[in-house]
Amino acid sequence: MAPQTVDVHVATFTELDARTFHDLLRLRIDVFVVEQRCPYPELDGRDVEPGTRHLWLTRDGALPHDGDLPHDGDLPRDGHALAYLRLLADPGGVTRIGRVVVAPAARGSGLAGRLMTEALRLVGDRPCVLEAQAHLAGFYAGHGFAATGPQYVEDGIPHLPMRREH
Repeated sequence: MAPQTVDVHVATFTELDARTFHDLLRLRIDVFVVEQRCPYPELDGRDVEPGTRHLWLTRDGALPHDGDLPHDGDLPRDGHALAYLRLLADPGGVTRIGRVVVAPAARGSGLAGRLMTEALRLVGDRPCVLEAQAHLAGFYAGHGFAATGPQYVEDGIPHLPMRREH
């Protein structure tokens, strides 16, 4: 099997070409709206804000695995997003991480951790917040986030507000 190369991409909305933005939206909609059955307005206007950064991972070659990565044949084609998140500029110099998603066939391969590491490198010393799906709170805690409020339900899914101070 060819060695894995995962490429990191960062862009503002104006730096995205139409096909890339389409593919990123498709990944978000396929997971959040279809898989998780959350019919919500995905186009919320924040993608186009000047302070928003889109961060995604693509692959070049096959992902290595020990035979247990599910649906390897269903992985996105070379150059297509395997994982994505967006960084939003909130008031007071706070960065908000949102829309964190990994393609279903790429889950369990460490890409979520790689994505968060890259995002936090971009955030630097600024405070950072996110609204974690509650079952992922431990994952985010491993990246320095702590709960800042009680659990709540949004679109039928328990969430937890979290913050990271550097």
